Amino acid sequence: MEQPSTADAGRLSYAIFTLARAHRGFATALLRDLGLHPGQELLLMRLFDQDGQTQSELLDHVGLDHSTVSKSLRRMQEAGLLTREPSERDRRVLHVWLTDKGRAMREPVTRLWSTLERASVRNLTSEEADTFIRLASVVEDAIAHRHTYPSEETSR
Repeated sequence: MEQPSTADAGRLSYAIFTLARAHRGFATALLRDLGLHPGQELLLMRLFDQDGQTQSELLDHVGLDHSTVSKSLRRMQEAGLLTREPSERDRRVLHVWLTDKGRAMREPVTRLWSTLERASVRNLTSEEADTFIRLASVVEDAIAHRHTYPSEETSR
């Protein structure tokens, strides 16, 4: 795809944007085949590792906003993948538990990530994939800590 000339001011950012869009599009198609919406697999993955987390704990770990997590959990409950139960200590706190149907999603979700991974690294060597992962982490950290750097506007 041809890059618009205005993207020259942010070539790396444009490359990240197009990569993320392609990756998400493929992931969305794979998720659709499992009857899931984007982000729901992240919630399932967290629950596979530790069932019974609170909604707040899940929210802290998946990087999605509160309304998205609430909506996703509601849909997943309606689909029979999980239940939400009030805490015995504080009735306002909801614990999220996988159902048998939800636990059965572990293998399909693992296969989904494996398929996505194979497609993503198909033209990369193992070393290139490792380098990409390391550099992606560096860029992510820089963006996450952007407030600690002087902005272009304030440095003039």
